Amino acid sequence: MSMTANNMQSAGVIPFLHEFKLRILLLSVVLLIPCFWHRRIEAGDLASHVYNAWLAQLIEKGQAPGLYVSNQWNNVLFDVALLRVANLAGIPAAEKIVVSICVLVFFWGVFAFVRTIAERPAWFLTPCIAMLAYGYSFSMGFMNYYLSLGLACFGLAILWRGRGIDSIAGGPVAALAWLAHPIGCLWLLGTLAYAKVRARLPGWWKLALPLLAASAFAAVRWYAARRPALMADWDRGPFYLYNGADQLGLYGRRYFFLAGATFLFGLICVAVEFYARRRDGSSWKLFELPFELYLVTFCATALLPENLRPSIYGGWIGLLSSRLTTISAILGLCLLGCLKPRRWHLSGFSVCAVVFFAFLYQDTGWLNRLEANAEKLVSDMPPGTRVIATIWAPPGSRINFIGHAVERACIGHCFNYANYEPASGEFRVRVRKGSPVATFSSDDAQDMAWGEYEVDETDIPMKQVYQCDQSELAKLCIRELKAGETNGRIGYKPTSAHCFSFEWRVLACRRAWDSIASGESTFQEADWESRISAGRCGLPDGPAIAVRGTRLD
Repeated sequence: MSMTANNMQSAGVIPFLHEFKLRILLLSVVLLIPCFWHRRIEAGDLASHVYNAWLAQLIEKGQAPGLYVSNQWNNVLFDVALLRVANLAGIPAAEKIVVSICVLVFFWGVFAFVRTIAERPAWFLTPCIAMLAYGYSFSMGFMNYYLSLGLACFGLAILWRGRGIDSIAGGPVAALAWLAHPIGCLWLLGTLAYAKVRARLPGWWKLALPLLAASAFAAVRWYAARRPALMADWDRGPFYLYNGADQLGLYGRRYFFLAGATFLFGLICVAVEFYARRRDGSSWKLFELPFELYLVTFCATALLPENLRPSIYGGWIGLLSSRLTTISAILGLCLLGCLKPRRWHLSGFSVCAVVFFAFLYQDTGWLNRLEANAEKLVSDMPPGTRVIATIWAPPGSRINFIGHAVERACIGHCFNYANYEPASGEFRVRVRKGSPVATFSSDDAQDMAWGEYEVDETDIPMKQVYQCDQSELAKLCIRELKAGETNGRIGYKPTSAHCFSFEWRVLACRRAWDSIASGESTFQEADWESRISAGRCGLPDGPAIAVRGTRLD
């Protein structure tokens, strides 16, 4: 690839597409290989989106009693697109098509935004953007959020210096970003407003903006930490590790070493650039705004809660800061995009990308085997059989939501009674009390997925899919559940070392809060607040709270 610094801003979009059409086509084809290298796209919660698209089809046919589709205007774009394409081409093809479109939107949206900030196309960063496109937010299956960020990047690229017709074109993009997920749209509007206001401030007054933003995030932290009803926690490890490179930390420790190496190489690129420009006093001006935006986003990820539950009757807002680091990574790429392109930049990042995708191929291949085993178990079930699954990720994996693979395996065969989307009330598919297809209780859905649910007589008949071989977690078994038993009493379950996963934190927090609310606990509210603020998996030092006959420690 040529490393020529073409001035893309003056060239315009159409001339740019015409000049680089073959390069764009080739990159797009290569970028989509991970969507097709296995039979199934393994991306955590994606399997749940696909399963619920099938349920939406059943609702349209009147074959899903107790379920209905709600009209809402955010967190829906991916699901609506998936359903519409599935009605035309079938669910397997729709998944490949819609996910591929999302990947292309994200990749080229980030590329366009970096190009706008750097005022030239940053081809040497395409390996980094490709890794980010399949990073944490994608691998967790946060598809609406992921799509909203791609659209927001396109919106920022259009509106950054746009006037007149550009402003009109940016409106629909912002609206689509809102339909996908509110965070993408809010980031678009907030970043744009920040840049416009900053441009009008003189001299040192520009420092008021980052200080104001950091103060606002600190105020949110102070408020959330003093409202135990929110059940907020900040348990995500050292805050300085969540710098954007953490988006490459996926299925085990080797990813974190790779993320560290990639981050270090990026720092070396910046250091070499600044050393080369050490006599140019104005060279840092181009880096000033993206670095400032990066620092503001870093403050947000460090200060905002990782998990919280605004209502005890609704679902959790989980892994908030972990997914926000996608924005940190995008802004970090904007900063790198301002460097003078050098061939060794492209070579170094390409090596990192090759290693990353080799790891990803291996781990998603393992997940495909697990899902294939689930398909074998449910393929002979009578239609309408109720199933719940207790599937845990291997030790060290940061991608926890692999149990949704059983939901996708159920399409056409069974119903996942622990389906969390309808019960949460945050997605299009909703449930009425008494539905035989999905539980009405968000808490029960969580307990079922984590093997902590006491089976009721009204639940029978119901089967459980579980990991029956600790030495080979892809091996699955199925059994009939009995009334009165705890659904996770048989099968693999993580040891106490896994207690800091999102699932165990949520379970511990919810049970402890239930005990306090019911008067079972003698802890003072201050003790509870400090426990939540510390983000502990168990209870504070001192006497344990007895909840449902168990000790959480």
